[in-house]
Amino acid sequence: MTGERDLRTLLRTLRPERQPGRYVFTSVPGGTAPGGVHPVVTVAEREGLTLVLPEGEAEAAGLGHDFTAGWITLRVHSALDAVGLTAAVSLALTDAGISCNVVAGYHHDHLFVPYDRSAEAVAVLEALAAESGASC
Repeated sequence: MTGERDLRTLLRTLRPERQPGRYVFTSVPGGTAPGGVHPVVTVAEREGLTLVLPEGEAEAAGLGHDFTAGWITLRVHSALDAVGLTAAVSLALTDAGISCNVVAGYHHDHLFVPYDRSAEAVAVLEALAAESGASC
């Protein structure tokens, strides 16, 4: 199943969905997550394995972290080679002063924003979708 490539369609049909819970970014040496943690994202880097996981799991495993995030999934199925979606979403959040870490999954894009601003971020993205629908 191929994803959507048309930027106007992508923006009009974003359907941002806030996932429950608080998530943190942490890093562990080597390439294996410690037992008892279930990361939702992993990234292998030279310096170690980055994990994005529920805050409670990180704390139970004694993993340090600095950034607590809310997780937003863009329910539109975007093609991995679509052009402009990340830029448009990032610009809308930048204009609202909300930082964002984007992770592309095979079917959807996932945004990690400051937890205490995650509801506001969803509202910003819903407004972006509404504006995009109105301009068609």
